[in-house]
Amino acid sequence: MNNKEMFDALALLEKEKGISVETMIAQISKAIVIACKNNFGGNEDVDIEMNPEKNSFDVKINKTVVEDVLDSNYEISLEDAQKIKKKVAVGDKVGIPLNPKNLGRIAVQTARSVIRQGIRDGEKGQMLAEFQSRQQELVTATVERIDPVSGAATIKIGKAETILPKSEQIGEEILKEGDHVKVYIVDVKNSDRGPRAIISRTHPEFVKRLFETEVPEIFDGIVEIKSVSREAGSRTKMAVYSSDETIDAVGSCIGTKGARVNTIVEELGGEKIDIVEWSDDPEKFVAAALSPATVCKVEVEDLEGKACKVTVPDNQLSLAIGNKGQNARLAAKLTGWKIDIRPESGFFGEDEDE
Repeated sequence: MNNKEMFDALALLEKEKGISVETMIAQISKAIVIACKNNFGGNEDVDIEMNPEKNSFDVKINKTVVEDVLDSNYEISLEDAQKIKKKVAVGDKVGIPLNPKNLGRIAVQTARSVIRQGIRDGEKGQMLAEFQSRQQELVTATVERIDPVSGAATIKIGKAETILPKSEQIGEEILKEGDHVKVYIVDVKNSDRGPRAIISRTHPEFVKRLFETEVPEIFDGIVEIKSVSREAGSRTKMAVYSSDETIDAVGSCIGTKGARVNTIVEELGGEKIDIVEWSDDPEKFVAAALSPATVCKVEVEDLEGKACKVTVPDNQLSLAIGNKGQNARLAAKLTGWKIDIRPESGFFGEDEDE
């Protein structure tokens, strides 16, 4: 392979793998230094010049000019040095041109190994950059394969692959190879095996990012999502707020005839979504958070500990608490308050002396 063919191959590799020619040249240079070190008794004083534009590739190993050569790996006689450079004196260093092809079989194998590792490192670096640039963002990925035992999905984000565990999939959704799915990149970790994106479809921020995509008022900052609580596959509660009194924050998220929220419900496989208005008044906020139940009153019992007592009509008690306590649990997560729900009739005897 001549120099032009080599640089053409590097350019093609850059196009296919996305690794820059400069990165690969750095790896080739590293491999040549290792090869020289192996071939010249540890001498790694090497000058390498590679210029893709001029198709030039020059390698020189530096040796010290001496009168009597004791170690040919590091030294060169004055007579031989003057054949390379006329004006040279004992004690100077001379760069001796090398043909990389003559570095030997082991040297070539070493070079190939270092170059391959460099390409792998370059790919890992690309993956890390790809993931980090999208960390805590919503991305559309392609399902590559499904593990028949665990149900985990291998998905592709750009040129990088990562795993969506079954535990991070919504409810009983069934993913298939070739499906395009939206996922939320929770975090990025760099391990011995390379960079790995922690992705999820169950994370509360996944719902938040879906609304940012679907509702222009949220994307533009006119409406703010204050908090989200979620039990994936079943129900989500979201509190929204707008400092502009002319804007209906809840209505903006729901959309005309529920168009906006229904698009997100469909993406979540039918998951129910309660959208309530956030308030800095805990009584108003807690009452709204218990939607769809009607609340008679909210009494703050411990402001510092964020504990309150909520009274609801008797016929709203089960709705306020929810199936297996879900509605009350999600309302507590949404507001950050401990909520004690009691019926209006005083069935639990909360007003009686103990």
